[in-house]
Amino acid sequence: MNFEFLIGNHFRAVTWHHPFLANELKRHKSHRRSPEFKIQNSRFKIILLLAIALFISLPAAADLAVFTDGRFLKVEDAYIEGDRIVLLLPESGQLIVPALRIDRVVKDEVIDTKKRLRPTGGSCLCAWVDHELPEDLPFAELIAETAHKSDLHPALLASLVRAESNFDAFAMSRVGAAGLTQLMPSAASDRGVSDVWDPAQNLGGGARHLRLLLDRFESLPLALAAYNAGAGTVDRYGGIPPYRETQDYVEKIMQEFCPEPT
Repeated sequence: MNFEFLIGNHFRAVTWHHPFLANELKRHKSHRRSPEFKIQNSRFKIILLLAIALFISLPAAADLAVFTDGRFLKVEDAYIEGDRIVLLLPESGQLIVPALRIDRVVKDEVIDTKKRLRPTGGSCLCAWVDHELPEDLPFAELIAETAHKSDLHPALLASLVRAESNFDAFAMSRVGAAGLTQLMPSAASDRGVSDVWDPAQNLGGGARHLRLLLDRFESLPLALAAYNAGAGTVDRYGGIPPYRETQDYVEKIMQEFCPEPT
């Protein structure tokens, strides 16, 4: 069997990701005429074949586009372009849809079953209380006022803003999530937000969105999961979706706002 033909299509990608293999190839070529060539050649083939097997077995990075009607589509990438979102399909090609049709786009990286969160820890009071936020917290007064209007605990809304934008009113994701609460165009439209860059409007839209999710799922972890990955994703899995991004997101906010007693 022609070994070089066997590895041809994968060699460039494998050596690019594994500089060690590139060095092995150089050494392999420089010793072709040495007495130990046969031994070295066999060693090189084994190393490279193992690396190719590992490389091929690694899943391609992909995203999951969650539509507002609950449907899902696996894509290689997604980005906003004007008032539309471009979805790059796995087998080449693309699908361009109105941004208002996309609820969320999350990384399609599923974590091990044993490490997944369960929808527990939702016993903390999510409703409004007269809680004083730290004076040095950005937008503290506005967050408290907005939380009151949506019957949310001020610290909960503050934790969400920290997780979403780290208090950057001009933060924008590749797929169009914008502002303090990273509102997608669909959520901004549904919550009556005309200017996502206005902190008051953005906070108001994010707070109303979270309140609706809390009323729907009656669970803080599930509401947070829906905020991150879309309500349809939570419905699909009947709990917190297994995506690493969503699991980390829920855990981060729960640990800050509602840490479990030790």
